[in-house]
Amino acid sequence: MVTLDKELNSLAYHGRGIVIGKSGKKAVIAYFIMGRSENSRNRVFIEDGQGIRTQAFDESKMTDPHLIIYAPVRVLGNKTIVTNGDQTDTIYELMDKQMTFEESLRTRTFEDDAPNFTPRISGIVHLENGSMNYAMSILKSANGDPASTRRYTFAYSDPISGQGSFIHTYAAAGDPLPSFTGEPKDVVIPDMSLDDFTNFVWTNLNADNKVSLFTRYIDIETGKFESRIVNKNK
Repeated sequence: MVTLDKELNSLAYHGRGIVIGKSGKKAVIAYFIMGRSENSRNRVFIEDGQGIRTQAFDESKMTDPHLIIYAPVRVLGNKTIVTNGDQTDTIYELMDKQMTFEESLRTRTFEDDAPNFTPRISGIVHLENGSMNYAMSILKSANGDPASTRRYTFAYSDPISGQGSFIHTYAAAGDPLPSFTGEPKDVVIPDMSLDDFTNFVWTNLNADNKVSLFTRYIDIETGKFESRIVNKNK
């Protein structure tokens, strides 16, 4: 168990990251994107129904929307889905047809952005009868070999308040960028207001590479939620 700020400061470029955990009677979600190219940095998060989507900050500078424009967060009943790509829609649509989170992701693979073959990371929070559980997934190549796909799912029942999980796309700097490895990292979820938590995450992301951040607290008893969005581009 490590502090979230230490993990956020551990790399200058995590790629994209998902944090899910629990604080008191709240389910906690954070999703951030980082960018190195002009195309990746030319984005903002905007609200879209109960979720969010990415949008070009300057449409004239958007050179390739592929893998850049998608809905990171969608809500299906008492389930909140958060991912780093258009697999959000896959999970939403197939779970709506009674498939499981894991089954839905068996239809997908890593991103087609050779030579990185960026992993698809996904999370889902499920609230029911005053209790919470969540799962995380990563779809990745076989150590950079696109001939094989490796799919991992991690499930968490009745999480402990003040604790959570953090998964991100890249493990370190490199060319190509090496994929995240192992289980999602066990992190401390600080006991603070949503505004303070949002500022805490945003402040601890690399100033040069961070692009956008989404945070949400969901009341585990009622399902009511509050969200925040921070965009570097304004």
